[in-house]
Amino acid sequence: MVNSFTFGQYIPGNSLVHSLDPRTKLFCVVIMMTAVLAVNTFIGVMITALFTGIFLVLTRVPVTIYLRGMRPLIILVVITAAFQLFLIPGEVLWRWWVFSITDNGIKMAALMSYRLFMVFVLAQLLTVTTSPLQLTDGLERILRPLARVGFPAHELAMIMTIALRFIPTLIEETDKIMSAQKARGADLESGGLMQRIRALIPIIVPLFVSSFRRAFDLATAMECRCYRGGEGRTRMKQMKMRVPDYISIVVVLAFAAGLLGLNFIFKSVL
Repeated sequence: MVNSFTFGQYIPGNSLVHSLDPRTKLFCVVIMMTAVLAVNTFIGVMITALFTGIFLVLTRVPVTIYLRGMRPLIILVVITAAFQLFLIPGEVLWRWWVFSITDNGIKMAALMSYRLFMVFVLAQLLTVTTSPLQLTDGLERILRPLARVGFPAHELAMIMTIALRFIPTLIEETDKIMSAQKARGADLESGGLMQRIRALIPIIVPLFVSSFRRAFDLATAMECRCYRGGEGRTRMKQMKMRVPDYISIVVVLAFAAGLLGLNFIFKSVL
């Protein structure tokens, strides 16, 4: 279970994407996600997949690392595709009782599944190539102008980064608890739906206890290090935008503008 979930894990490397400023990566990922959600043409889908694939290759991270994190996404994709498949009106291709599949439903199910997949891959690309500390600093620097009006930029960045950092930890803790329960004779895989839900209680309770214990230990460690928020804090490594950062931003913006243009030139998938 742990080996199949890689979201939130940082993979050290010396690739071009790793060396980019975290603010650049945050900006580019957000723009690419927006472009993915806006695209509604077949040629746009193909170009987006090719462009994202180039970025994945530039990270020099094995593709298996990204594929391993796809398992938790399958359930969400299936549910989303089912809603699109049976609820979108159009020319009916198959009907049974109150359920019907239309041509537009098939197109939208494929498009929505593609969008979810791409957004997840882009989020993985960001977390795999950016350490939690860099992610915190980059997000804080982006939100810093809002601090002038009382917005807690540093605190929000810290909360989001800690949440991402502890996803793999909680997954690993869940795996250990499940293994311990199975060693004690617990049956977690057989029986009906309600029986499986009841079998999860011995897992959820110790997981919550462990999570609160980790949160308390983290708060204690931060207090022992005299952590008092972002005011007056200094950093050993200062972020600085370089030529590759500006080139990456220009390329991504041009890519997003081109995709929006394709939406007007070519016919939509619907």
